[in-house]
Amino acid sequence: MVSTINRRGFLKKAIGATVAVALGVVAFLSLKKIPIVKRPSSNFDRLSKIDPSLIQYQQCANPIDTGLSKSRAIAVDSSGLIHVAGDKTVRLFDQTGNLLKETTLTSTPRALFLTDQGLLYIAMTDHVKILNKQHKQIASWKSFPQRSHLTGIAVSKDHVFIADAGNRIVLHCDSSGKILNYIGKKDKSRNIPGFVVPSPYFDLAVASDGLLRVTNPGRHRIEAYTFDGDFEFAWGKPSSRIEGFCGCCNPVSFAILPDESFVTCEKGLLRVKTYQPNGTFKAVVAGPDQLAQGRICQVCTSPAKCGTGGFAVTTDEKGRVFVLDTVKNLVKVFAKT
Repeated sequence: MVSTINRRGFLKKAIGATVAVALGVVAFLSLKKIPIVKRPSSNFDRLSKIDPSLIQYQQCANPIDTGLSKSRAIAVDSSGLIHVAGDKTVRLFDQTGNLLKETTLTSTPRALFLTDQGLLYIAMTDHVKILNKQHKQIASWKSFPQRSHLTGIAVSKDHVFIADAGNRIVLHCDSSGKILNYIGKKDKSRNIPGFVVPSPYFDLAVASDGLLRVTNPGRHRIEAYTFDGDFEFAWGKPSSRIEGFCGCCNPVSFAILPDESFVTCEKGLLRVKTYQPNGTFKAVVAGPDQLAQGRICQVCTSPAKCGTGGFAVTTDEKGRVFVLDTVKNLVKVFAKT
């Protein structure tokens, strides 16, 4: 069942939110270890097995080796060229994995967004850079507030939205980098629940309905906001079952398909899935068998054990799903069967 909440009917879950925020402060900011509750291997084996009838995608190309030591973000342009950010660079690949271009940066890129005009927005740790089609820098914004840790970026006309996992807020900026407002700050009077971000994974996108979608990983759901910051509704629920989001904090990333469906990615128990726009589960793109490549997966109940290993996803105009393995630094492409 899909959990749908609107701003009129929002019921605050105070105890759960308090626990999640406490975990986030300990794990994300102080980086102290928190014990993990181990699940029986037989239970995990059961969870990692996916009904083959639910898998409606298959890998359609050889994996692309990015050559990076730490990949972080991916974007695909209208011609099918693949941009991958990591280390201190952005690399451009063709569909067969040939490296076409490499742009060196002064620090670590965290997130990418390509506009229809071919501009590449790069979220660094605390500021944004903009490159033109030739990957020449045309703008570099000043740094955002202290403790900023940018993990997602989306552009809609003159509006730029940036997910700041460090401050657990969305920055809404104009095209020059001026902050217009903050979205998602906990506000009881506006029925805004507040983002729970225990680990540095916090993603967003603007959907065709004109609403901003943002992950709220500690609450295991995706939330919808107006550009003014009004909370509209949310979908998703915590569950190890295939239709839910498992572990301490998922989904870690998502993208929107041409038919307006959502593609989500979970860390820990690696699963990439699709949902209808209202949050109804549709299908599986890939599970642990396709994504783990011999690595041991686990259902993480502690942010300290799930602070790394979150994959990134994006889509193209053909409806293909691109999964960036940020551990082995590979790009895998899946197409609907």
